[in-house]
Amino acid sequence: MPRKQTITESRNDGLTRRSYVRSLAAVAAATTGAVGTAAAADGADAERIVIDPGEDRTIKVGDGETFENRVIDCTAEGARVTVSAMGTDWTIRNVAVEGELDVGAPGAVFGIADTGGGSSRLENVYLGDGSTNAGGDTAETAIWVAPDHSGKLDIQGVNVQRFPDNAIYASAPGGKGGGTVHIDRCFAANCRVAHYRIGSAGSTVTNSSVRLDDEGYDGRGVWVWAPGPCEVKNCQLETGDNHYAIRAGANGSASSVSVTDTAYDEGYHGGINGEESVDLGSGVETGAEAVVPDAVPTSPGEAVGDD
Repeated sequence: MPRKQTITESRNDGLTRRSYVRSLAAVAAATTGAVGTAAAADGADAERIVIDPGEDRTIKVGDGETFENRVIDCTAEGARVTVSAMGTDWTIRNVAVEGELDVGAPGAVFGIADTGGGSSRLENVYLGDGSTNAGGDTAETAIWVAPDHSGKLDIQGVNVQRFPDNAIYASAPGGKGGGTVHIDRCFAANCRVAHYRIGSAGSTVTNSSVRLDDEGYDGRGVWVWAPGPCEVKNCQLETGDNHYAIRAGANGSASSVSVTDTAYDEGYHGGINGEESVDLGSGVETGAEAVVPDAVPTSPGEAVGDD
C-alpha cells in the first residue's frame, strides 16, 4: 500500500540550471496545491496533469516522498514543466512527459539531487517526445543533477530523445557534492552536447544504449568529466560519424573511465577522445547497434502501465 504523499506544484519563470538551487526557496513559498495520493502502476489509476498553454509549472518532491504514476500533458502550446527533487530518500517512478516541449528560457524537465547523503531513485520515465528546438542552441536539458548531490542516485529505465542540451546531465556533483550517479538500462537518442554525462568518482553507466542517427545532432555518447574515475559497462554507443562515442575530461581537467563489455562506433575521429584516460578492457568492440533496453518505456502509456 503506497503511503500518502503531498507533492506541491507551482509556476515558475524560466527556471535555469544556474539559478536552480536558489530558485527553489521561491518555488516552495509560492506553492498552490497538492497532487494527492500516489496510485499503483496501472494505467487506469494513473493521474493526468494537464499543463495549460503558456504555463510553466514546477512540481516539487520532498524528503522521503514518492511521485509516481503521472502523465504530465505538455501538448499545449508553450506548456512547460519542471519536476524538482532536491532532498533525500525520494523516489520518482512511472512518470511520462507527453508532448514536444516548447522551448523558451533555458531549463530542465527533471532537476534532481539527493542532497542529504541518502539514496534516491528516478525510474521508468518517458521523455521520448523531446523538445521543439532539439537541434538548436537553447539550453533545454532533460535530466539535470544539481552540484549539491551528495548521496547515491539511481537513474533506471529512462527514455530520453531530442533535447538540445544533454539527455542526462549528471557531471556537476563531481566538482562539489561528490555524490554518485548510476545510469542503468536507459535509452538516449539524438540529443546535443552529451547523452550520458557523469563525473563523480564511482559513477557508472551500465546496460544502456545511445543512438545518434539524425542530422543536426552532435551529442557525445558518454562524457566523463572530472574527477572520475567512472565506469561504462555493457553499453551500445551507436554514434556513427556524428560525434565521439566516449570522451574523458573537459575544460582542462582530466578524468578517467574504464570500459568493459561495450560496443562503440569509431566513425568520428576513432570514436574516443582522451585515449590516455579511457581504459578499454575486456569485451570491448566496435560497430555498435543500439537497442531499447526491455526496462525502458517507449510511450507515455507504457510508463504508467496503460499500453
